[in-house]
Amino acid sequence: MKQIDLRSDTVTKPSAEMLEVMVKAPVGDDVYGEDPTINKLEALAAKMLGTQEAIFCTSGTQSNLLALLAHCERGDEYIVGQQAHTYRYEGGGAAVFGSIQPQPLDFEADGTLSLEKVSQFIKPDDFHFANTSLLCLENTQAGKVLPLEYLKEARKFTIDKGLMLHLDGARIFNAAAKLKVDVKEITQYFDTISCCLSKGLGAPVGSVLCGPKHLIKKARRWRKVLGGGMRQAGILAAAGIFALSNNIQRLKKDHENALALAQGLSEIDGIHIDVEMVQTNILFADITADMGSLCNFLKKKRIIIGKSNKLRIVTHLDISGEDIDYTIKAFKEFFG
Repeated sequence: MKQIDLRSDTVTKPSAEMLEVMVKAPVGDDVYGEDPTINKLEALAAKMLGTQEAIFCTSGTQSNLLALLAHCERGDEYIVGQQAHTYRYEGGGAAVFGSIQPQPLDFEADGTLSLEKVSQFIKPDDFHFANTSLLCLENTQAGKVLPLEYLKEARKFTIDKGLMLHLDGARIFNAAAKLKVDVKEITQYFDTISCCLSKGLGAPVGSVLCGPKHLIKKARRWRKVLGGGMRQAGILAAAGIFALSNNIQRLKKDHENALALAQGLSEIDGIHIDVEMVQTNILFADITADMGSLCNFLKKKRIIIGKSNKLRIVTHLDISGEDIDYTIKAFKEFFG
């Protein structure tokens, strides 16, 4: 019977249609630049996000790391959110591989970084300090969408301060869907953008890093150094093309499902959810019950959730409206 996995939108399985295009994809040696399907994916991603070029990467961790390595030299510093993936959840790659120092700051409640605070942490031009060269933002941030006006201000701010601006846009198309704008309305403000294909868009593997030609050239060299030359990976790129071509418009359904689930769970004593903060496909809840007991109970109902103290639920293309109703019923049974 179907398993309802709500841990992340990374758990999606390729559809039959996606698998078919993967099997039929023409391939070549990508290290030589000869894989036609990878070349097609990179051209498509660059066009959709409004940049000169793009590079296909194994993961969002790799595409973010390539951006940091392309922007920063050894001893440079990047300013980033305390809970941002590029700082907290990607193994310290910038420090390990690039000798790049992070300067983490707390996110504001809406997922932004206060530009006033950022200004206070830009280091003076003095050999006592690391050279601050880059600001990293995240959109969506814990499911929250950064306002377009803020992005415009951040672009002006970084130009004025002589910084580059990178976006961890793992769920950038979720943000665009929420704002009801073309994704280029968001990406226009950034020097580089990392976009995940294997989250809400449903591809099994991969991310793309998009940006200007000179930075993507530098990123391509770093990808090789990191072992990212994937040879005949057009099989994977074909899934990315299918995802970008077919799975963007349906993201609003994931948002609707997340909101319906949040509204249903918020009616249960013992669960607190700020429903107004559920903007896209991610919701958080404070649970009074023992999480281990809850996880075990739901697992018997074929519902999988994470085991952290604060419940995080993510909807995706493998979750239907019926699954949402079933999940709410199961939670009510546990807490009832």
